[in-house]
Amino acid sequence: MRHFPAPQGAQSNYKKFGQEPPDHAIGRSRGGLTTKNHLVCDGKGRALAFILTPGQAADTSMLAATLSEIRVLGARGRPRSRPDRVLADKGYPSKANRAWLREHGIAATIPERDDQIAHRRKRRGRPIDFGDQQRVRYRGRNVVERCFNKLKQ
Repeated sequence: MRHFPAPQGAQSNYKKFGQEPPDHAIGRSRGGLTTKNHLVCDGKGRALAFILTPGQAADTSMLAATLSEIRVLGARGRPRSRPDRVLADKGYPSKANRAWLREHGIAATIPERDDQIAHRRKRRGRPIDFGDQQRVRYRGRNVVERCFNKLKQ
């Protein structure tokens, strides 16, 4: 009878005990438990809306939900809930998101992913305008990163 060596490494640190409740926003992956933060902030880096999701949830599907959480109180009247423009990274472009933003009258500065650009070249259609003005606007997206850093501090 041949003896095989013991497997290398330790056993997994967690056991799956069934479904995690959706309000816990905890995802499971090979690396362990994960979450994703979706944040909307204004041009001064003040957080306006925040949603926590499981790590395996796609960024793209959370754009409308996160923007719907915005409530900015003014001096009078009902709270403002719609931004004039959205600056987002490459995790958020999709036809559905662009359509939702157009439907709500919100201008978008979201660069296309490389796979979307390649797909667009195969089919005829209107290209997404990401010219010099858009590039200058996109530089302002670092405000979100600074807002995350302030929250982590």
